[in-house]
Amino acid sequence: MGTMDSSRAGDGRSTAGPAAPPSGLLDLLSVAAVVLNATGQVVFWSPKAEELFGYTAAEALGQYAAPLTVHEEHRDEVIKLFAEVMESGTDWAGAFPIRHKDGSTRLVEFRNMRLLDDLGHTYVLGLAADQAAVERVERDAALAMRLVSQSPVGLAILDPDLRYLAVNPALERITGQSAAERLGRPVGEVLTYLDTDPEARLRRVLETGESVVDRDIVCRPPADPDHEHAWSVSYYRLEDSAGRVLGLAYSVIDVTERHRANAEAAQARQRLALIARASASVGTTLDLETTARELADVVVPVLADVAAVDVLDSALDDRTAPHEGPAFFRVLAVSAADSTEAVRAADPPGGAARYDSDRLITQCVRTCRPVLVPHTTRGDLERIARHGEAAALLAAAGVHSYLAVPLVARGEVLGALDLKRTRNPTPFDDDDALLACELAARAAVCIDNARGYQTQRHAALTLQRSLLPEPPSHLPGLEVACRYQPAGATSEIGGDWFDAIPLQGDKTALVVGDVMGSGINAAATMGQLRTAARAFAELDLAPAEALRHLDHLTEGIEQTIATCIYCVYDPHQGQCRICLAGHLPPALMRVGHAAQLLDLPTGAPLGVGGVPFEATTIDFHPGDALALYTDGLVETRSAPIDSRLGTLLDALTATRGHDPERACDRILEILRPPGGEDDVALLVARAQS
Repeated sequence: MGTMDSSRAGDGRSTAGPAAPPSGLLDLLSVAAVVLNATGQVVFWSPKAEELFGYTAAEALGQYAAPLTVHEEHRDEVIKLFAEVMESGTDWAGAFPIRHKDGSTRLVEFRNMRLLDDLGHTYVLGLAADQAAVERVERDAALAMRLVSQSPVGLAILDPDLRYLAVNPALERITGQSAAERLGRPVGEVLTYLDTDPEARLRRVLETGESVVDRDIVCRPPADPDHEHAWSVSYYRLEDSAGRVLGLAYSVIDVTERHRANAEAAQARQRLALIARASASVGTTLDLETTARELADVVVPVLADVAAVDVLDSALDDRTAPHEGPAFFRVLAVSAADSTEAVRAADPPGGAARYDSDRLITQCVRTCRPVLVPHTTRGDLERIARHGEAAALLAAAGVHSYLAVPLVARGEVLGALDLKRTRNPTPFDDDDALLACELAARAAVCIDNARGYQTQRHAALTLQRSLLPEPPSHLPGLEVACRYQPAGATSEIGGDWFDAIPLQGDKTALVVGDVMGSGINAAATMGQLRTAARAFAELDLAPAEALRHLDHLTEGIEQTIATCIYCVYDPHQGQCRICLAGHLPPALMRVGHAAQLLDLPTGAPLGVGGVPFEATTIDFHPGDALALYTDGLVETRSAPIDSRLGTLLDALTATRGHDPERACDRILEILRPPGGEDDVALLVARAQS
């Protein structure tokens, strides 16, 4: 057990001071004082001597001490010792049997010394204590020392100034700090690794005397800064038997194993919850960027402070990735717990990034194995970042741990999940790598599905747009604008079309249709119907007759249902003949009037078969406008169709005086939300003089 002497050099405090209350140790020993003159007579007899020997002062004073207090067989020895002290002036100490007044014998500890007064007279002072009491105090002190030194509980003794006086070996072992590092120093200089202010708490205990018992502390001591340690501490004030404050003591019980077991159980629950959350929140759409962003968001901040999802450029293009040289990535998503330099160092989402062959992310996708760097060095950051400037930003952000795991789906490496820690002080470990691999494996399948659907979407869009015509640059007496917008989901693309077909006699056929179904098959069917409609128009068939032929044609196309509106405009007569095949009615806006829906016979969709079609003729003069559209423009899950049709009419009315191009843009701006649920075909025609 270490100790500190208050008079040691450099302490800055004087050993002398004002009188202090007694410690109480002499009371425990019950020390008696007796003074003998040169002839051995008692000249002073203390009250404690009366307790020890049984004689009162009146009975003892003036009596020769040897006959009074010593058995006859020991008197010669006592007289000899007395003479030696008187002659030599040396002290004598030892245990000696004495006779009590009641006749019993007691063993007493003595310390005898010669005294000299101002007249030159000599005396002997004897200090005596019952040996049983002395042995009891010595035994208690020895037991206390052993208890402190051998206790598994860490103990520290502080003086009233909260400086360390003593530290037992258990505390040295628990905290990793030796007694030499503590003794003489205030707690504020020693316990700097605690989050709270220990000195203020200890000062309150010292001032109030109210103990603090079993307070839990979690910290990272200097001897083991990479791991959390948990201690149960108690603070209590030290007082002597008279109530004088001697200082303060605190005890420390190491409960790290229990804390770690609880933390591991909590971490296991947290990881299971993270996997469950990832299963529910990653892959909610078939959009590649959205899926990647969902993965990045789900791991921050539970697993990492900064996360990036990087997909190989070759995987997006369905090419085989090279086995050597630099790797080319497309950054799909970046997520961070806060705005840090690490975010600035990351490649921006949507951008392309080239990583040399010695970079860790390249190593990850080439080996198809996780790359774990628990404690990053400057050299590690150079291999994590693309270039030196990014490495400097990572260092400035405090990136201290790194983990990259491959995104593997169906045996193909798609890219990597890149993870960094800045605020979380715990380094990545093997358990984190296993969790990240599990999340990456689940997400990679979703990313691969999204990649496949994106390829299908691109093919469907390419086919759809290749089959849609460009409106003729000049139509007699008519100004036409057309728009096509695909659906947000790949599976909804492909069925809508529009057409404006010049006919003999300056007439124009306007067609808008919608094939039921979606995807490439719907786009292909749409191409067949559009081509057939154009052929029937070239034959100058009436609208009802053209729809009848289209209906007959669909009987040869398996499971095809389509709606269509067919309109023929004759500028010389100022009329339009309109026929519907299960399609929504067109909107008409006449000069000086608000837009309105035309009340026309609906007819049956193409493919039903055997249902006649009925055409209606309306006047259509210069300045009048007609809007033909598919149901994707006005049908949504969130609003009634009547309300949406009203919005369409308001939007068309608001475009009065605008050319059809601006009218189309305005209508789509108002009615078409981003990522709509269905594709849309829109045609706006305005009669000209």
